[in-house]
Amino acid sequence: MRVLLIDDLPERAALVEQGLSDAAIVHTANQVHGRALLDLIAEIQPDVIIVDCYSPGRDSIESLRTVAQNNPKPIVMFVEEENPSGFQQAIDAGVSAYVVDGLTPKRVKPVIDVAIARFKVMDGLRTELKKTKDDLAARKVIEKAKGMLMHKRGMTEDEAFAAMRTMSQERGSPMKDIAENVISILGLLEG
Repeated sequence: MRVLLIDDLPERAALVEQGLSDAAIVHTANQVHGRALLDLIAEIQPDVIIVDCYSPGRDSIESLRTVAQNNPKPIVMFVEEENPSGFQQAIDAGVSAYVVDGLTPKRVKPVIDVAIARFKVMDGLRTELKKTKDDLAARKVIEKAKGMLMHKRGMTEDEAFAAMRTMSQERGSPMKDIAENVISILGLLEG
């Protein structure tokens, strides 16, 4: 396992490295943000990111949000002091595990394992949600195209669907693309 540890205190970084000595290759960096963080992640390709800080600031949270959006990874955040609003901001930014005042070598690996498992579940849900949204959007376009064919060409619903399905198969294009073409062409002819 490859771990990117972002920490500005060598003593804390040593605790994490000690906890992962048998389980991971740890790459340590000082506090990095924004584009520099994305570049470092692209270079190292970590399996998990650990952020250890006294109190996460706005820059840290925004950097984690950028990572979650551009190159999602399990993110573990160890903080020294409890902060309910900071906790919620970190979770909203994509942090998989937020641990308050609990950095000991023997806790590091179990926390990372939980974070990875949680990340996989959430990533699966995000993927499923995106697919569902895409399917719904495609269905709306197909229904609109069928309605236009029924209205403009006097087809039944089954005939309109069959015509688009046949065209989809003949051209090797998804039904959504065929439906979009039908809408464009019929709209052009109408206008």
